[in-house]
Amino acid sequence: MLGTSCGVPTPDRGLPAVAVRREREVMLFDCGEGTQRQMIRFGLSFSKVNRIFVTHYHGDHYLGLFGLVQSMSFFGRERPLDLYGPRGMGRISKTIANIGNFVPGFAVVGHDLGPGERVECDHYFVRAEAVEHIVPTVGYSLEEDRRPGKFDLAKARRLGIPEGRLYKELQGGNAIKWQGRTIQPREVLGPSRPGRKIVYLGDVLPSDRAVALSQDADLLVCEATFCEDLAGRARETGHSTVKQSCEIARRANARRLLLTHFSPRYDRQAIERELEFPGAIVGEDGLTVEVPYR
Repeated sequence: MLGTSCGVPTPDRGLPAVAVRREREVMLFDCGEGTQRQMIRFGLSFSKVNRIFVTHYHGDHYLGLFGLVQSMSFFGRERPLDLYGPRGMGRISKTIANIGNFVPGFAVVGHDLGPGERVECDHYFVRAEAVEHIVPTVGYSLEEDRRPGKFDLAKARRLGIPEGRLYKELQGGNAIKWQGRTIQPREVLGPSRPGRKIVYLGDVLPSDRAVALSQDADLLVCEATFCEDLAGRARETGHSTVKQSCEIARRANARRLLLTHFSPRYDRQAIERELEFPGAIVGEDGLTVEVPYR
């Protein structure tokens, strides 16, 4: 969690940005102003970020792109950076790459994502779906490929397969040749197992769309801008209250809920009093949450 405030930063909370680290790759979801400083503060390398996904074009969710791209260039980045968002990201990326007299030393590639479109990555994809807000907005679902089933050591030994490289091939889902026959992974592996699913809802009104995107998420990261005292204000501005975000998670059968994007008017205790989802986590800048396999 790089930034968990909304609208304006506070002494303790930066503007919206979430970093997801998967193996050696880091991707960002939203990039509020000051995200580059938060990355330095919490020890996150600029060079490892390959993709940035923006939910919509309110300033607190994307204006940090300009400074971050410049800093990446100053540190000698040469690898292209892919930016994704609703319609308009192609134009914004060109502006970022040609602002003032600055030209980055690498390609900044903008991609407009429509509802239902997805970005295919290494053993996972990120899908965008339209959600309700006061401007065109998407939520994102990061979904890993299914994993091979558990390796049955006893079966492998009965087949006479020697330990080592051939075990690794079978565990990776690949057939092997052994003693004149082909051995398929299904002969030594149990049923395939699900990968992980992380859903990010930046700004969102409660809706069936938000619930559908979040269905069965291992971790749902959801905005919770207001408490119930300002439920009317939440509706007017296209946001969710803490209780409404908990309801989205409950309807979606999410396994865990991580709340973010809090109005600066609330302290942590006010937010905690309105939690209505078991084990819900109140986000803090610098918080790291592990997402285990099921």
